[in-house]
Amino acid sequence: MGQIKVSETGIDGLLVIEPTIHGDERGYFMETYNLRDMQEAGLDMVFVQDNQSMSVRGVLRGLHFQKQFPQGKLVRVLRGEVYDVAVDLRKGSATFGKWHGVILSEKNKKQFYIDKGFAHGFLVLSETAEFVYKVTDFYRPGDEGGLAWNDPQIGIEWPGVRGIYRGSADCSGYTLQDGTPLILSEKDKKWGGLSDTFLFQRQFSTDNFRGFSER
Repeated sequence: MGQIKVSETGIDGLLVIEPTIHGDERGYFMETYNLRDMQEAGLDMVFVQDNQSMSVRGVLRGLHFQKQFPQGKLVRVLRGEVYDVAVDLRKGSATFGKWHGVILSEKNKKQFYIDKGFAHGFLVLSETAEFVYKVTDFYRPGDEGGLAWNDPQIGIEWPGVRGIYRGSADCSGYTLQDGTPLILSEKDKKWGGLSDTFLFQRQFSTDNFRGFSER
């Protein structure tokens, strides 16, 4: 299957992709994206935009999605380490409201594919993290939706996070184990929970996953 290993997560539409690392005394080389390998693995999504961000320890970005122009995302970490999470918002899905998380780091070099119909976010665990991702649709100002990162109905287990839920996405009083406070944007502090958020009215996985949609 070429230079990648593709693993299912138990939620249709979420895949972990591991590239082959070619290392020697000089360092290493890897292909971070190869259209032919993706197609051989049954993955037909087409990416139209690449994004990159840098965040410091304790930053939590998310959970985000686009409503009318949903995006599939292929995410990875260039430097540092994050805990990356996706939540199924596809109405009628057998895993609606379920979540999956994966550690992405410069060491493990894993990639996480999140299909359309999911909310996505990540927590920075290292001192800094450079995060890059490919998307299947362009950023559309005004189309962004969000989901509370700490909604108890979903119950995401963010590693090392301590705090008491007080009925909103406000991160006041939340810290990592070493006392580092969580940092969220003002927008991310105001998202509602699963019972209040936008829901996708159809599933998208069969659009892009020839090899995985029926497993």
